[in-house]
Amino acid sequence: MALRTLASLGALAGKRVIVRADLNVPLRDGVITDDGRVRATLPTLNALIEQGARLIVCSHLGRPDGAPDPKFSLEPVAQRLSELLGKPVAFARDTVGESAREAVDALSDGDVAVIENLRFDPGETAKDDAVRGAFAAQLAEFGDVLVSDGFGVVHRKQASVFDLAQLIPSAAGFLIEKEVDVLDRLTESPERPYAVVLGGSKVSDKLGVIAHLLPRADKILVGGGMLFTFLAAKGYAVGKSLLEQDQIETVKGYMAEASERGVELILPVDAVMAASFSADAEHVVAPADALEDTAFGADGLGLDIGPETARIFADAIKDSRTVFWNGPMGVFEMAAFAHGTKVVAKALTEVAGLSVVGGGDSAAAVRQLGFADADFGHISTGGGASLEFLEGKKLPGLEVLGWQ
Repeated sequence: MALRTLASLGALAGKRVIVRADLNVPLRDGVITDDGRVRATLPTLNALIEQGARLIVCSHLGRPDGAPDPKFSLEPVAQRLSELLGKPVAFARDTVGESAREAVDALSDGDVAVIENLRFDPGETAKDDAVRGAFAAQLAEFGDVLVSDGFGVVHRKQASVFDLAQLIPSAAGFLIEKEVDVLDRLTESPERPYAVVLGGSKVSDKLGVIAHLLPRADKILVGGGMLFTFLAAKGYAVGKSLLEQDQIETVKGYMAEASERGVELILPVDAVMAASFSADAEHVVAPADALEDTAFGADGLGLDIGPETARIFADAIKDSRTVFWNGPMGVFEMAAFAHGTKVVAKALTEVAGLSVVGGGDSAAAVRQLGFADADFGHISTGGGASLEFLEGKKLPGLEVLGWQ
């Protein structure tokens, strides 16, 4: 079955439309530091406003463990949404209580209200189907239809994502529709050559993606903290760099499979080794097969791919027609160890085809390093959801919208 989209809901003028968005933005002292997820839901919200729908926007933020916590309030998000929409946005100080009901009842055609953090209610994330369903039933009283547009949570069986979609007519918003289209292309019909660039801390976080994309990709590039497990699998010493000893045999298996399939597995030829994990740590570049042959010896800590590796990765990326990238190449938050991530990001902007940044830390990295969303073919809003989709897993928040 195909994904149900907005068109399936018919005319929405005057109807109360619950929009399950993903407004889980990073906050520092109550200030949004990256509003990318808020901006990503604007096309859907504007389209519904233009139709004359009455919008009840809901989302989670952080992990407040089922109880109200001021530091996880959506109020700053509602304020930012008002600025981006250029119109007032009402804010309810609870999820399904009196404040929320008053905000919903006060809506006129084209109006928008944001209700408080869904995870302030334990029913949102309950494992018990009955508890979760009861909370979904309370939410359902607010709306005539549901537009699900929070791609970052479609891999979760949660009340507002899964159960609510079975209680009232539901469909995907433009954001989810786009995410599914792009990720489906990455797994089913990529234009070739197809390069997959994987970074981040742990190999174990990417095992499913490697297994599912290895038969589909032409090149797999490995950076980030996970590179040291690959180098260890080749027999290289890696000092005190992040190493998953229990994954070495698994990695050896992937390396053998890549060779058998003719997939080009591109591993780092050098890395930036530091004396300690700190922004001002003394650091040097070392060849991949001699990471401990520095002044730091076996105490050296790898915090970025080296400049030669960055160049090789950039060339491989720019020579591809489809590129999926998930996971920074190093500790990009520290300027001394951001070079590899910045070079890879720049190369993705030069791809003559589809370039996809796979959400999570990768999305945060490109924005922090000065790139704009428009520089890339697509920046996914769902790190975990993107990875699970690319692993070939069934995502409950998509299945309930008709996706098979």
